[in-house]
Amino acid sequence: MNVSQWHMHRLGLVDFWCYDNDEFYFNQGHMLLRGSNGSGKSVTMQSMIPLLLDGNRSSERLDPFGSRARTLDTYLIDENTDRDERIGYLYLEFKRAQSDLYLTIGMGIRARRNKHFETWYFVVEDNRRVGIDFTLMEHHLTLTKKQLVNVLGNQVIDSQRDYMRKVNDVLFGFENVEDYKDAIDLLLQLRSPKLSNSLS
Repeated sequence: MNVSQWHMHRLGLVDFWCYDNDEFYFNQGHMLLRGSNGSGKSVTMQSMIPLLLDGNRSSERLDPFGSRARTLDTYLIDENTDRDERIGYLYLEFKRAQSDLYLTIGMGIRARRNKHFETWYFVVEDNRRVGIDFTLMEHHLTLTKKQLVNVLGNQVIDSQRDYMRKVNDVLFGFENVEDYKDAIDLLLQLRSPKLSNSLS
């Protein structure tokens, strides 16, 4: 029996950077972002790929140029805000072609001023959808990790490595997590600016 492929269907950003609770929809797995320099296209894309595919929050992977100048938590708290703590969420919803089956992957980020930030992850396999069957924000406040566990149960994942393994298992099917990591590393290389100058 042929099983239709998963396609990216919806990207969500909740209380992250300049987004309150915003969504971007894909058309058959494709999206075009258009805007002037500095309008946020790169930040929006790097918040999705590769970050949500493996949960690796290393600062050099957020920047196509490989800079470590900005870390993930600075998209929640920086020198221009008076907030001392903020929780944000990123999620990516997939849909099977020609079906009503959905799967959502995502991560929560808790940033506190002058402290290390925390992350947790989730893979929703029971067909529930963010904003339709459950929400990541209640009374204008994002859910804490504990509140999310109360909603999703064991679909919340603590470890980045376990999250990466789970995403591979449910979406991509590489034989092992190292092969999956190699594929993501290739994505990182291909997105590099002026790729033709350094490609070997």
